[in-house]
Amino acid sequence: MTILKKLYQLHRRMPTLLPGILLILIIALPGSLFKPALDMDLTMLDGSRINLAPCEEYPLGTQSEGKDILTLLLIGSWVTLKIGLIAGFIGIGLGTALGLIAGFFGGKVDTVISTVVDIGMTIPPLAIMILIAASVQNISIAGMGVIVSVTAWMQPTRIIRSQMLSLKERNYVQLARISNVSNLEIIFREIMPNLLPFLASTFVNAVSTAILSSIGLEVLGLGPSSSMSLGSTIYFSTYYSAMWRGMWWWWLPPIVVIVLIFVALFLISLALDELGNPKLKRM
Repeated sequence: MTILKKLYQLHRRMPTLLPGILLILIIALPGSLFKPALDMDLTMLDGSRINLAPCEEYPLGTQSEGKDILTLLLIGSWVTLKIGLIAGFIGIGLGTALGLIAGFFGGKVDTVISTVVDIGMTIPPLAIMILIAASVQNISIAGMGVIVSVTAWMQPTRIIRSQMLSLKERNYVQLARISNVSNLEIIFREIMPNLLPFLASTFVNAVSTAILSSIGLEVLGLGPSSSMSLGSTIYFSTYYSAMWRGMWWWWLPPIVVIVLIFVALFLISLALDELGNPKLKRM
């Protein structure tokens, strides 16, 4: 009862958080828990089940290689989310470190970091990722996350730097300076606790951006070769002309799942934004 009461109180404070988390779990958890069995199912191909429309045995039908679309979605949802999480962690980690350093110390360090970020943000990120992905053979899931994270740190760096420029002028930070507290202690004991809600929201946004970037690469045929993702499923549906052949069950379900993932991440981000900025909740 205590756990339920706490969950209810959390839901009252942030009504969009639990629905977002629950939706993400429903989408990604089955693929994570049963991935070995699902991978085995994809290898057991049967010529008699090629291009089957949705039926009792295959609720979402099969594709031109005889693979079950439902199995592809369960695996692909987890793979796509995993890529986004890897890229999000790298992006927010590097962006936080650079943003804190640039905003807190200022001077030449700030100039160098800000210049690199400004130049990097003028280059289309998808073009950079295409060049990297096209030059790498046999991309793994982790490798895909690293490729997507190449540009994922720039926006967090700029945002966190601006937050740091504001926070370091607060009275409690100035008081810590006067008390001869070291810079590291000021950053981690005085500033970081105030940045945590903001960092959580920025991380969710970074994951959303990374997922969108990875899907863009996968639709172009530059996805991970070790496992099927949602973007790879869409790529193969276009490769085999599923839309023109009337096989809607091949290309439509992954698009619906992608939309649901972004809806879930939006709900989580909305709740975290309200936590970091109480003015939004009052509005």
